[in-house]
Amino acid sequence: MKTIAALPFMKSTLTRALFPALGLSLLLGACSDNSPEPGTTGMQETQDEAPAATEAGTNPLLVASSLPYGMPPFDEIRNEHYLPAYEQAMALESEEIEAIANNPEPASFDNTIIALERSGQALTRVARIFGNVSGAHTNPDLQAVQREMAPRLSAHNDSISLNPDLFARVNTLYEQREELALDPESDRLLERYHTSFVRAGAQLNEEQKERLREINSELASLSTQFTQNVLAEVNASAVVVDTREELAGLSDAQIQAAADEAAERGEEGKYVITLRNTSGQPPLASLENRALRERIQRASVARGSRGNEFDTTGIVSDTVKLRAERAQMLGYDTHADFILSEQTAGSKVVVNQMLGGLAPVAVANARIEGEEIKRVIDETEAEPFELEAWDWAFYAEKVRQARYSFDESEVRPYFELNNVLDNGVFYAAEQVYGLSFERRDDLPTYHPDVQVWEVFDVDGSGLGLMLGDFYARGSKRGGAWMNSYNTQSGLLGGSKVIGNHLNITKPPAGEPTLMTFDEVTTLFHEFGHVLHGLFSDVEYPRFAGTSVPRDFVEFPSQVNEMWATWPEVLENYALHYETGERIPQDLLDRVLEAAQFNEGFGTTEYLAASVIDQALHQLPPEEIPDADGIMAFEAQALADAGLNYDPVPPRYRTPYFSHIMGGYSAGYYSYIWSEVLDADAVQWFIENGGMLRENGDRFRNTLLSQGGSKDAMELYQDFAGRLPDIEHMLRRRGLQPQ
Repeated sequence: MKTIAALPFMKSTLTRALFPALGLSLLLGACSDNSPEPGTTGMQETQDEAPAATEAGTNPLLVASSLPYGMPPFDEIRNEHYLPAYEQAMALESEEIEAIANNPEPASFDNTIIALERSGQALTRVARIFGNVSGAHTNPDLQAVQREMAPRLSAHNDSISLNPDLFARVNTLYEQREELALDPESDRLLERYHTSFVRAGAQLNEEQKERLREINSELASLSTQFTQNVLAEVNASAVVVDTREELAGLSDAQIQAAADEAAERGEEGKYVITLRNTSGQPPLASLENRALRERIQRASVARGSRGNEFDTTGIVSDTVKLRAERAQMLGYDTHADFILSEQTAGSKVVVNQMLGGLAPVAVANARIEGEEIKRVIDETEAEPFELEAWDWAFYAEKVRQARYSFDESEVRPYFELNNVLDNGVFYAAEQVYGLSFERRDDLPTYHPDVQVWEVFDVDGSGLGLMLGDFYARGSKRGGAWMNSYNTQSGLLGGSKVIGNHLNITKPPAGEPTLMTFDEVTTLFHEFGHVLHGLFSDVEYPRFAGTSVPRDFVEFPSQVNEMWATWPEVLENYALHYETGERIPQDLLDRVLEAAQFNEGFGTTEYLAASVIDQALHQLPPEEIPDADGIMAFEAQALADAGLNYDPVPPRYRTPYFSHIMGGYSAGYYSYIWSEVLDADAVQWFIENGGMLRENGDRFRNTLLSQGGSKDAMELYQDFAGRLPDIEHMLRRRGLQPQ
């Protein structure tokens, strides 16, 4: 593999270039979906105690749940509850804000900042439950509520963040902060509030504020429409297959699942291949029929740009233009400048430096992999052909099988979902943190596939609940994510109820759920986010759980991936689903040896998506393409970055790039940025004895429990006692210097 000879942000300049000193960060979430959109104040957190509400006895969303840990009573909640609950909760918060802003007493930390922390609990409860359920199991009624409430919630948020009397009180305290003698967490809270108000437009004049309200309302509606279009389009783009023979290469269970899907869609006797929201699709690694592989790939990458009712190119163009206009109104050149000023990266210069340094090496590695795949095509096909995107996964699997003498079908019987969860994910958490888990089938859920676990701390006390929602369905958005229904703070109390979502294809009834190793890793990853939420131990709700910079939040979850391949853990969960026998050692060794296989492909597809994100958001408003120019712009951005290698398309193309139309705008680089920290932290664990309770306790106490209460890089140094070394990440991805 080709390696990097030198990168400008490596090692000696790491502290200055890659991780510059960070100003205090905005409250941003993760694939842990916990964040307000940029420009909102993020003032409220759901807690156990509900304020009094009109019709409280008839609307379960407006009263404290009597279930353990305040878990939402899903069996009582109906679609018709959401809209009136939103309306009453917004009215209640408006009253609370009015009382704070018009308090005749001089501004104090308690009557202003603490009062803001206490406000909006009812609205956050409603918004969290609705947001989580509408993402995991939507329906037309919920989508109608989304469309109606998006602009109304935007206006409500603006009524708070653009309230001049409220900001005057916050600003007075900010100017007096040195005289207030606050403790460090309280001082940080005051600074965060002030920064959030400023970034939300509190210092603009009235004409600018009015335009900002219009922009925020339009962006809220566009975001909702994009989300609904992407879901509708991925369902509409499913590929119908006429005969079983065309599905050669798939397992019997996969074929049956395709037949069941066809029957549900009224296509009896046929088969339907559903799509995920990535460009690549899992069946491409197994399907022998090249024409069908091409149909699937073309259907996948065309989503959102077909000119049909679900086309999103116009939504993307309008959104990026409005974001750019808002950024300039707030004093930034571009939306990327606005976003990155609050991240650990600090600036687009640093992000561009990283992406620009990695891209040519990743593509060079991908081309080497492509050449090897082409040799296999030439050697095995009667009529050789040029390598295309729909060929890569299928023939890469042949290369892996030849090189390491195993394929995915050989290892999947050892990765049954329940076993991986109980004897892998939970086992690792028990060994590292002392946690234990108990199924709670007595608690109601929003879908029959959802399972609930109660999590106990090392001393046996209850820590919280985890809702596991692991299967894909047409009513669920793509990807994998964690979110919170309830969070913790010393100020307000609160119990932790956390959702953990994947999109694994559900097998036919009675069949086991056999996972790919990528899905196993994702399960460990998302549980890392769950731990970040469960271990939260902060004073203020604003800092709870995953409330850290976007380019830091993936780091703890990536660290948790290490246990997926930790020998002690892997040997404990890699058991054959039928015989219970452990995976043979020689097969296990080969699986681990293949860890870097196809890394050029993986890094290239990821970097391509990251470059698209930055290219769009680093433009001023007047240079942003219209709807009919979005796809050409994407192609040119990839060409300019040297990432236009056709067999490896971006992981997400612009029209279905949900990350950047939500909380990851100008932030998709965060995954590889966080991986620098992750790889260095894994090295720290190795250097300090690996899977030891004292290591887990240190990680928990110095970092995971602290949420956003301290500067992100300060948290890392508290844990590791050093700044991260990028060489560990480069080595992991086969990009290390020689």
